[in-house]
Amino acid sequence: MGGAFTSLGGDISCMTQNPAGLGMYRYSDIGLTFDVSFRNYKNVTNRGNYSQNETQATFDNFGYVGVTNLNGAMRNFQWGFSYSRIGKFDRITSNYTDPTNTSLSNYIASYTNGVSSDNLLDVSDGPDPFESGEDWLSILAYNSFMINNTTANDRYAGLYQNGTHGDAEVFQRERGYLDEYNIDFAGNVSDVVYWGVGVGIMDLNYTLESNYSESMAGALIYDDATKNLATGNGYFNLYNWKTISGTGANIKLGVIVRPLDQLRIGIAVHTPTWMHLSHQGYGDVTQYNYTPDGTTDTNSNGYSTPDYDYKSRLTTPWRFMLGISGVVGGRAILSADYERVAYADMKMKQESGYYGSFEDNTYANEDIKNNYRAANIFRLGAEYRIDNNWSVRAGYNYQSSCVKQEAKAPGTMIYTSGTAPDYTFFGDTQNVSLGLGYHSGGWYADIAWQFTRKKGTWHAYTDFDGLRAPTAGVTDTYNNIVISTGLRF
Repeated sequence: MGGAFTSLGGDISCMTQNPAGLGMYRYSDIGLTFDVSFRNYKNVTNRGNYSQNETQATFDNFGYVGVTNLNGAMRNFQWGFSYSRIGKFDRITSNYTDPTNTSLSNYIASYTNGVSSDNLLDVSDGPDPFESGEDWLSILAYNSFMINNTTANDRYAGLYQNGTHGDAEVFQRERGYLDEYNIDFAGNVSDVVYWGVGVGIMDLNYTLESNYSESMAGALIYDDATKNLATGNGYFNLYNWKTISGTGANIKLGVIVRPLDQLRIGIAVHTPTWMHLSHQGYGDVTQYNYTPDGTTDTNSNGYSTPDYDYKSRLTTPWRFMLGISGVVGGRAILSADYERVAYADMKMKQESGYYGSFEDNTYANEDIKNNYRAANIFRLGAEYRIDNNWSVRAGYNYQSSCVKQEAKAPGTMIYTSGTAPDYTFFGDTQNVSLGLGYHSGGWYADIAWQFTRKKGTWHAYTDFDGLRAPTAGVTDTYNNIVISTGLRF
């Protein structure tokens, strides 16, 4: 039903949305959900379409609701526990661009200008450049010869110059999930007001593995023989691996009012989730080959960062939900929800100089304010009861993009962390669903088909100095078969 359950309740999934929905229960309930997802990731560049497919099977939800019948105005008291996979980060990015019209190395050189090469160079008897406070991608590029000194005063050059022809290729895999464990309590007051309160425990895991390569003909490269810059062929592959894991907690409050038997109005508020995150990873120029024009000698080089390991804190936005639902003709249910999530209010903290303490990450928080906006979510659902056993359902879900249009505009400088310079901005997301439900006695079973599509743009790195980085149009499409079953007793 498109997830339009803010005012409906009576379903285990409402514990992730409006805990007051538990107040609708008259009997205990135990249930689980199994999901098979057929996923397609399509990239479109100036060289054509590139598509990847994968199939996943997961248990996405499990829950239990208990009910105690009372005397007096408080008719029932309910409690429940649920596990839900509320986010999946699995994606594959694969594409090819020709020509690039610039190079990642030129972008790195542009912001490295003015940095002393003494702080970048890694020599066996010298200081560790990764302790100098300079950008790690600059250090990685300088020691692998992706960027080189041009003159005095620490000016640097990338591989691309007038007359260079370059192409670029990427293969990137993302994996991960966001799970939520909910403990909720609810009550029924005179079959008119239903209240609920819950605690959500989050478990996050995200992993990125990426290979980005460029091949350049007529590039500006270092010549070992002359110890100067020369024109030739260059190729590099930048590999990145990183993982983010963490836990967090939030509080959910909700109320559903039923002024008429046929009408329900629901309101829910979620506090921010206070996340504790751990970050690990490294970057590696696995190969850099360069051949000066007029020679057949190919030189190879490579360089890797040390492993990094640090912690951060993330405060997610408040969430506000409003829903209304009604019974039509005794057999049909219509439901509508609105939700607002103020992503620009997110806050990040970084480790300070004192063990176990954190301070505001000023630059990250400024970027969040500049690039993000509130998302508006609309959910519509309908159910029609065919007879005492069978029901058919349909739903629609729309979520606006949380990224400002100014951030997506060509020429906007976007800052990324670590040595992985690429990023993807998605637009609006839409979801439609159709389902069939059966119940007999206390047992029920449901099957649904869900179709989700979202579009965006992948950027190899940010635009800089009036130059456009390689990009790809991205379309992610998911066809899900969702099977739920449970027992009320």
